[in-house]
Amino acid sequence: MATLKFLGATRTVTGSRHLIKVDGRSFLIDCGLFQGMKQLRLRNWEPFPVDPASIEAVILTHGHIDHSGYLPRLAMEGFSGRVYATPATVELARILLPDSARLQEEEADYANKIGSSKHQPALPLYRESDVHRVLHRFEPVNYGRSIELTPRLSFDFIDAGHIIGSSFVRLRLIEPHGEEKTILLTGDIGRYDEPIIHDPTPVAAADYLVLESTYGDREHRQVDVKARLAEIINATVARGGHVIIPAFAVGRTQTILYHLRALEEEGRIPTVPVIVDSPMASNATRLYLRHTEGHDIEMKDLLDEQRNPLATKRFNLVRTRDESKALTSREEPTIVISASGMCTGGRVLHHLRKRLPDPRNTILFVGFQAMGTRGRRILNGEPEIRIFGQMVPVRAHVESLDSLSAHADYHEILRWLDGFVRPPRRTFLVHGEIEAAESLRQKIAARDGWAVEIPDYLDEVEL
Repeated sequence: MATLKFLGATRTVTGSRHLIKVDGRSFLIDCGLFQGMKQLRLRNWEPFPVDPASIEAVILTHGHIDHSGYLPRLAMEGFSGRVYATPATVELARILLPDSARLQEEEADYANKIGSSKHQPALPLYRESDVHRVLHRFEPVNYGRSIELTPRLSFDFIDAGHIIGSSFVRLRLIEPHGEEKTILLTGDIGRYDEPIIHDPTPVAAADYLVLESTYGDREHRQVDVKARLAEIINATVARGGHVIIPAFAVGRTQTILYHLRALEEEGRIPTVPVIVDSPMASNATRLYLRHTEGHDIEMKDLLDEQRNPLATKRFNLVRTRDESKALTSREEPTIVISASGMCTGGRVLHHLRKRLPDPRNTILFVGFQAMGTRGRRILNGEPEIRIFGQMVPVRAHVESLDSLSAHADYHEILRWLDGFVRPPRRTFLVHGEIEAAESLRQKIAARDGWAVEIPDYLDEVEL
């Protein structure tokens, strides 16, 4: 008997965790943190829905924290198996997970210092020392290589085109009478015709499909991203202001740098300091340059010409806290890219606290902002935002370039589904708020007639 249980990313965009159980043996696909609304974040602190010690292995679709960030906590609670991931995802985990722990420790320490937490003392979900206990469990697996988990269950990775190293996970299940079933979990589906990395790989068939729906109710506006980015930067610099870009350290940061380098080379923006204020993003940017197996043709050509596709003339990677603090006192216009992308934590909060009250500045969002996050509230036009226990007025210009999102919109998801030569027996929509998932469900059902479901938290289905 084989079952699939949904332990996260149901009717929300974070906390991706899906449990496959075959003949009493358990395997987890993704192990992410819940983010956003408080009731979701509290799930990170609750006992895991199944015994972590019973999980033999975790398979990661990619490195983003909402897909990988719970791993150290899972190990703290008893998980002792292997963690399978592509080579780039393994390297990203060595960057992202320690950084996640440091951020949590710093935020807990700061909350204790200023007394802004209801808990005495405030504690991190896990510490950096906990991260190192799980990192040695990682095993790199190249795209297309089949790994046997049990005599009846194996998997391979397929390039998802979302970030470097991202993948679809295809599980192959051999039934007792010899029939093969496939279960495909998309993780996050990437965009088409984006810089740096490949398009998402077409897949011809799957019996069961677990499909992301982040932008299931939206289409990315057909705008000239570079032209709009140049317009925002030029207007801000003309006001004598700063551009603050909250961005995920992996994926969006590198895409923005690619565009800024191109705009500067073309003379469409002035040469101003471009600063990445995130040790994690700094390391990820170097990793993007190394992992050429994920590069598209344009990226490879630039590297072949001995040019850095991700650096402007006045580019700087900030590492220390002192360097970061010094940034907030600079008067010369700057472009600062800092994590976290949804403003839920990290160094970007210090920049927001300093720059939000000044109408000369611009806060530019370039990725999805989940419900309940500071980023979503700023984007929705709230006049003041709580940061480090203090209310900060929002007077800066607020802009959004959702065309820079790394997630496929519904047109691109439907385009990817066109690759199927036959419909799955059942399709499950995850990693999307309910409105987005329901909208995508209706679109797929109306267009293709597929059986599409939106599971609830802890639902379990037989495969």
